[in-house]
Amino acid sequence: MDVHESGEMYLEAILVLSKRSGFVRAVDVGEYLGYSKPSVSRAMGILRKGGYIQTDKDGAIQLTDTGRAYAEKIYERHTLLSRVLMQLGVQEAVAVADACKIEHAISDESFQAIKRHCGKA
Repeated sequence: MDVHESGEMYLEAILVLSKRSGFVRAVDVGEYLGYSKPSVSRAMGILRKGGYIQTDKDGAIQLTDTGRAYAEKIYERHTLLSRVLMQLGVQEAVAVADACKIEHAISDESFQAIKRHCGKA
């Protein structure tokens, strides 16, 4: 299953929140992203059906191995692209916002080239 940009945003949010507290609920994801409860509920259903997340009886959301790999890929793109843009003199808030847009559109080939250029490959 191909994950769309919004799905990538949800997976990345779940990863970030799980690193912060270890326990992630749909309401936490909604607050983090600023999305409505129905939107989050729909997205969680799609991600669960796609095998990217699991939820337990307490409502805790956990990334599956596939979901974690996908989320880590997007998070790596976000952090590296933000850092590169800031190193180029872009203000942090702008760099983070732009990196968020770029991370979903950039090809694996181009991102790997940036990583190599930055000495991160």
